[in-house]
Order: sequence, then structure tokens, then C-alpha cells
Amino acid sequence: MQQRIQISGFILTLGLSLVPVDAHANIYGYIDEQGAAHFATEKIDARYQLFMRGQQFNAADSTATGPAKPELLRYLSKHPNLKKFEPLLKVASNEFSIELPLLKAIMAAESGFDPGAVSPRGAIGLMQVMPATAERYGLQGDKNKTIEQKLADPEINIRLGARYLRDLHRMFPNQQELVLASYNAGEGAVQQYRNKIPPYPETRNYVQLVTQIYQLYQDRPASRKVEATVFAGSGYNAKRIYLTIPGRRNLLASAAAHTE
Repeated sequence: MQQRIQISGFILTLGLSLVPVDAHANIYGYIDEQGAAHFATEKIDARYQLFMRGQQFNAADSTATGPAKPELLRYLSKHPNLKKFEPLLKVASNEFSIELPLLKAIMAAESGFDPGAVSPRGAIGLMQVMPATAERYGLQGDKNKTIEQKLADPEINIRLGARYLRDLHRMFPNQQELVLASYNAGEGAVQQYRNKIPPYPETRNYVQLVTQIYQLYQDRPASRKVEATVFAGSGYNAKRIYLTIPGRRNLLASAAAHTE
């Protein structure tokens, strides 16, 4: 069963496969008639075209990815909110020694760059931080703002997400797949399965997805060359994002998304 998560700019569909995790699975995508981008860890139907293959971003192979490829690349590389919040990401990256491409990839997968994203479970903001996690790090509500309202602040949200990632890296050194699995399902779930990725479809596909987007955000000469071609010319206006993730109830959407 697949469920839709609405965020602002693209749609991610994580497959339901229960096979062992391949952290370098392909990613497929397409642009719909409304201009929204869709991404998936499997070819859901004929509309989905190969966007990223294995470990390597498939930017040079236009025949494999089809005509939607440049537009899909725009959504992940040039989304206005990614540029808007990049200074905050850089500060958090330096403060907590977390790679900037990893922070970008997690933000893309967690909220689609929507600072107003709220999940049915109560995760909030760009990095989808749970209030309970924020409390662990000393964030508290007061007479002026609740903890949920404070977490809606992009600076606070990004900083707490990065701090949590730092602690997960300390808990699972040199095991980025377990760090990602813990960020999605909680470190307790990873420990419950003897420091392995839990057999949850959402978590297994989440690890694949973030790993692949992380590869895209890494600074590679091939990627820079492609981006210079793709983004030359007129400005870019991102459309609304929708996420479709099995095993998780419909995430969110900011209040603005509900009004459309």
C-alpha cells in the first residue's frame, strides 16, 4: 500500500520492497501536468523514467532518463527554499561537523524543503524534528511560544536536526546507513535489530533515497557541468511537492498546502 505525503515542490514514492537494503538503488521520476516533480525508488508505472542509477548520478545519459531529467534535477538542485536556507545549513554543518550534502539530502527527503511541514506523528519543519527529540536537547516552550512553534523556526529546526545527526554519527561511527535509518525510525529501532537497518519498508527505502540524493549533492565535476547547462537561462519557479511513502500516513503539509 502506498500513501501520499503532500509537501511543497515534488513527490517521492518509496517502494514497498522487503528485500535487503541496497543503499545504491535507482531513483525514477517524472514531471506531472501540474508541474510537480515525482521521485520513486522503483519504477511505479510507465510515467517514471530513470533519474539516478546506482551510486552514480545519471546526468550524462539523456536517453536513459528521458526529457524530464533536466527538470527533475532543477527540483533537487535549485529549489528556492534550498537556496534560501543554505546559509543556515552551512552554519549547522560547521558547528556539528555534518556534511552539507547530507543535510541537504535529509531535508529534501524529510520535508521537500517546506518549513511548514508537519507529519501525523508530530514531526515538524525542514528536518522533521519531533518535539520529544527537541526536549532532549533542551528546547522548551514558554508563555510566548510552544515547543512546536519554536520548532517551526528554520534556524532552530535545522540546528537541532544537525545536532541529532552528530550524535547518531557518534553512536554509529562510519555507518551512515545506520545513521539514516536511526533518523527515520529512531536509534532504538536500529539497536533493537542488533545495529542493522530495521525491516520497515519505509526505513529501508528512506535509506536508499537519502543516500542517492546525497550522492547528487556531493560536489562532483560531472554534476557541476550538467547543472551549468540545465540551469542556464530563465529563472526557476518550483511547483508544489507531494511525497508518497508507503508505511507512513500522509505527512503533512503546511497550512498553505491545505488551502489549495
